[in-house]
This record gives sequence, structure tokens and C-alpha cells, in this order.
Amino acid sequence: MKKALLVIDLQNDYFPKGKFPLWNTDVVLQNIEQAIEKANAHGVPVIHIQHVAKGVAPFFNEGTPGADIHPRILVAAPTAPIVVKEFADSFEKTTLEEKLTKLGVTELLVCGMMTQNCVTHTAISKAAEKYNVSVLVDCCTTVSEILHQIALHALSTRVKLVPSSEAL
Repeated sequence: MKKALLVIDLQNDYFPKGKFPLWNTDVVLQNIEQAIEKANAHGVPVIHIQHVAKGVAPFFNEGTPGADIHPRILVAAPTAPIVVKEFADSFEKTTLEEKLTKLGVTELLVCGMMTQNCVTHTAISKAAEKYNVSVLVDCCTTVSEILHQIALHALSTRVKLVPSSEAL
């Protein structure tokens, strides 16, 4: 199986001083950097997913620093393609599926921000059904620890939940 690492919405607005800071971002950022490093070492392609709001929104407004991908993630995977989305599902009206097909990907390793929203919607997307999907539990976060745990429990009946150390 050919894997790809999807890094969803690692954007400045979700970090301290952003417009919607999440829980545990320092640890998750470091874990994702390590996952990207392992992916790079094993020839696993990394794909950045970037949410850009259409019109005026509370955060991720086009052209603002908050919508930019976190600089440490860009340093970790500087040549990774960026798929821009406007919906929670990273497949919805994007080029993600086309990129995965060109790469011959059959297995998705999903990580990123908003476990209960963009991570979940991507992992259980209708378009993701043809892939073996795993969510990297130590590489996701949301607004609180309890909401993160609830979302992971809900996902557990649909996809594999694994620590990044076991997936890469």
C-alpha cells in the first residue's frame, strides 16, 4: 500500500495569538513535525490542506496571516503540495483526490486541526471510502481535550485510530 500524510489546517489562526486558538497546539505541532520527518524519511508524500474562507469569516480570511499555514509546518514539508479547501471535507470541491490518484495512494494518514470537524469530515468522506484511512490520534487537536476525545471515540467505528509512531 502507498501511504500519504494529510496535514489538515495547520494554520496560524488556530495557534496562540490567532483568532481561534485550540487546545494543546504546542504538543500537536511538535508531533506533526515528527510525523512529517518520518514521512519524508520513508518516502511518504505529505499534502498540506489549507482552509480559506470565502467572504468575511471569523478566521481563515483570504490574504490574512491567520489563514497561512504555520511556518514550522512549511519548513518541515517545504515542497509538499497545498490543497486549498473551503469546506470541512478536504475532498469537497478540491484537487485532493486528483493528487492522490497521481501519486498512486491507497492509504491515508490523516492529522490536523479540529478533530471533530475537518479531520473527521475528511476521514469519513464518501471520497475517502476507497482508501484505508487512519487518524493519527497524537497529531490532532480541537478546542478542548474532552471534545477531542469524543470525536476520536465517534471516529473509532469508521476508521483506524493509531499513534503516529505506529503509522509511519
